[in-house]
Amino acid sequence: MSLSDWTLDQTTQKVDVTALGDTNLVKVQGLPDVKGTLTGFWDDTYDTMFIGAVSANGINMYLYPSSDAPTKYWYGPAWLDASIKAGIAGAVTLSGNFEARGSWGHK
Repeated sequence: MSLSDWTLDQTTQKVDVTALGDTNLVKVQGLPDVKGTLTGFWDDTYDTMFIGAVSANGINMYLYPSSDAPTKYWYGPAWLDASIKAGIAGAVTLSGNFEARGSWGHK
């Protein structure tokens, strides 16, 4: 798959701990809910996305923001869903959604 774009959302849960007498809502930060999307172009010699989508164990994912900086990336285990779109008016495209199945990191 030749990726054209991807997103990574590491939004954290906010837990309300407001007590009587507080003058405004008080929240503490919880754990991140890592998830994101992938979009790209289909390559008939590369079925990795669809193989990963049906894996009973999920995948290990690495997301690079630029090929110019291969030492900077986000990584972690994920569950993957994959879709393909074909039509007469454009290239065949792939898209997918992923969610963490364990701890994620950043280098």
